[in-house]
Amino acid sequence: MNHAIRIHETGGPEKMVWEEVPLPSPKPGEALVRHKAVGLNYIDVYFRTGLYKAPSMPAIIGMEASGIVEAIGEGVTEVKIGDRVAYATGPIGAYAEARTIKADRLVKMPDAISFEQGAAMMLQGMTAAFLIKKCYAAKAGQTVLIHAAAGGVGLILSQWAKHLGCTVIGVVSTPEKAALVQQHGVDHALLTTDDIPARVKDITKGAMLPVVYDSVGKDSFLTSLDCLAPYGLMISYGNASGPVAIPDLGILAAKGSLYVTRPTLATYTAQRDDLVARANDLFEVVASGAVKIRVNQSYALKDAASAHIALEARKTTGSTILIP
Repeated sequence: MNHAIRIHETGGPEKMVWEEVPLPSPKPGEALVRHKAVGLNYIDVYFRTGLYKAPSMPAIIGMEASGIVEAIGEGVTEVKIGDRVAYATGPIGAYAEARTIKADRLVKMPDAISFEQGAAMMLQGMTAAFLIKKCYAAKAGQTVLIHAAAGGVGLILSQWAKHLGCTVIGVVSTPEKAALVQQHGVDHALLTTDDIPARVKDITKGAMLPVVYDSVGKDSFLTSLDCLAPYGLMISYGNASGPVAIPDLGILAAKGSLYVTRPTLATYTAQRDDLVARANDLFEVVASGAVKIRVNQSYALKDAASAHIALEARKTTGSTILIP
């Protein structure tokens, strides 16, 4: 027997339905994974609402999970039956008790990493990994700004930046979240209601920033540009407040010959060597204790709608998992 959360049409959390679905058999190159935990991420909201288009309907959303390989298809060499594995690079389909997925998208989890940690950290953690290792390689002595610093990616990114020797400015929505992020590597916790560019100017003594990591989108985009030093890089990697309308490129010239990128984890892990490298980067910092994974919320998978409501209301901190 196999159950999953499916959407038959896009819309609000109420569109997610717990249903019995067939148990698939792995095709050549695929593995069947019995999930132990499923990760909750904002990209799930994008697929549910239709901001990102599902390949077909009805659709099983979800990008990230951990579990045990139950069967493998012909030609699979990356994993074997019984392996503890995790994945976070799609395609969608994680909101299920079991699913098939291409074996080259799976990474083996070290024994030190629990299923709960694996489901909670892979998408968010590997996102943080490519952001801070490849998209912009932050260095000791630099000051960086991280929006939504109390969120899943934000908490990991803040700790990782601090581990690398950066001064970390974190932007959050409440004083409670400010206190939380200061326990996780943030040197200066700013509120969304602050005059953020003015605070950054004060903190950096007028130098401003080489990079801003921004997952909020529409509401913070121009503010982020105003925090950058000349030639600075704006990394827009999410749309929590809505998609960004591309401004007149002349804005980038006027504000200091700035750079803007809109990267995705899918691009940065498209090659298996890169996927494994980013996963190993993540396993290393978690195993060393430099980055602690906070699983602050847990819901039954069948109650995924409640988890989405909390996520969209910004009532969650750290990572949230769904248990099949």
